[in-house]
Amino acid sequence: MTARPPARTGPDSVARRERVRELLAPVVVGVGAELEDVELRTVGRRLVLRVLVDTETGISLDQVAAASQAVSEALDASDALGDEPYTLEVSSPGVDRPLTEPRHWRRNVGRLVAVTRTGGSVLTARVVGVSDDGTTVELEEAVKGRTSRQTLALADVARAVVEVEFSRAAAADLGEGSDDEGSDDGTGTDDGTDDGTDERG
Repeated sequence: MTARPPARTGPDSVARRERVRELLAPVVVGVGAELEDVELRTVGRRLVLRVLVDTETGISLDQVAAASQAVSEALDASDALGDEPYTLEVSSPGVDRPLTEPRHWRRNVGRLVAVTRTGGSVLTARVVGVSDDGTTVELEEAVKGRTSRQTLALADVARAVVEVEFSRAAAADLGEGSDDEGSDDGTGTDDGTDDGTDERG
């Protein structure tokens, strides 16, 4: 896998990124999704804009396509990127993105996560549920064949990421749940697959 070029980090780039985020957030909400992140980087002489979208229950390819169309139209009608030619990529975040919002935890209920607490301790446990107000998560930890549950405040989480479980991945490769292929549960785009690229300029 080829590593992505580093994103611009200068003051001008940060300001432009925020302008783009402010422009696109309501546009993405308008098609029933959430704007997770906006990434700007330069490849050669061309700007690459990567827009990450998702929903609380995962996102389908059709939803990504709808968001891509809406984002493209909003950018065409705006001067947020100036006259610089750019490539637009719209995709889902993928499982390797950190869990930073309550909705991220909700969509990963049942999955194993690695949690680093603010105090530095590390916990690997399965997400059982999220409180209605989004302030705590319930985790189930297996230690020496025994399981225990605990409630963790999200304010005490420094970093959390989904752990890849090879047994589940293998089951998916063997066609588990093939009858639901193409459904709107978002599994088709869980790896951050792009719906496509759009060359502008």
